[in-house]
Amino acid sequence: MNDEFYMNLAIDEAWKYQFLTYPNPAVGCLILSKNGEILSCEAHQKAGMPHAELNAVISALQRLNSNLKAVFKTAKNANELYALALQNHANLLDGARAYVSLEPCSHHGKTPPCANLLKELGFAKVIIATKDVSEHAKGGEQVLNTAGISTQIGVCKDRADELLEPFWAWSNGNFSFFKIALTQNGVASGGIISNHASRTHTHAIRSLVSLLVIGGNTVRTDRPTLDTRLINGGKNPDVLIYSNETKFDTSIPLFSIKDRKVIVSNSLEAAFERHFVMFEGGGNALANLDKRVKWLLIYRSNEFKDAKNISLNLKIKIMHKAEFDDNELLWCKIIN
Repeated sequence: MNDEFYMNLAIDEAWKYQFLTYPNPAVGCLILSKNGEILSCEAHQKAGMPHAELNAVISALQRLNSNLKAVFKTAKNANELYALALQNHANLLDGARAYVSLEPCSHHGKTPPCANLLKELGFAKVIIATKDVSEHAKGGEQVLNTAGISTQIGVCKDRADELLEPFWAWSNGNFSFFKIALTQNGVASGGIISNHASRTHTHAIRSLVSLLVIGGNTVRTDRPTLDTRLINGGKNPDVLIYSNETKFDTSIPLFSIKDRKVIVSNSLEAAFERHFVMFEGGGNALANLDKRVKWLLIYRSNEFKDAKNISLNLKIKIMHKAEFDDNELLWCKIIN
């Protein structure tokens, strides 16, 4: 079990929350005791909530001292949790190692700087997959080095950079992806395909996107709602219906969602002016997908359907797999 093994565990944990941290990056952190025991492996889960390093520190401290569980439960936010960690660590993590998929932040934003947290708790070494190049957050390695903490950068860098692609893209203007649900034999039509857990995950992502794009034929045929009803308090996204025909039956459920803007257009340019955009559709939409969209989310069910399957030439790279009960999610990238 080498550095790559531990870093891959941290990166895999971060993938569980890919997109769900918008507008923040997905980040994972694993903590190894000075004796080589894995104490925790956690991730940043949602913007405004504790970063991966703080989550991992809290989990590790609770493992080493179960009495701290009651202490940390009193925290109302990330700032209070951070303060409690500094007040109650009792040098339990002195000499530990941290494996972080992104350079720990050095600034105080909605949450305090993670580099300072690792410094104050006496970590001996911090292994970092890739540097943070953003102006407001970079510099964590320097903070650690100045405090005498050894650092190493570049372990599993390619995987970490791939994990961060959406974050860098939406930070620079736009990240767009395509979501599709398929049966085991490649059918994308004929009613609900994915299970409840998969659809709940889709709704969680929908609640964060700036815009949802769907084809006019799909709207007329499926009469979708395209809301976030499976999660409590989710924001329903605005919708762009991509169609040459501007007239639609407004009794289709998607038109009746409160506080939603619906755009009907034969151009997709409005989509690429938004920061975080989700394209949804079936085989025809995938076959005619705009070349600027490189990422695919494929929810694959455990069923076969007696219907026409998708037929097209497309080469993809599977970056990560996740399971939702008996369904599978494939995070993919289109290869030109």
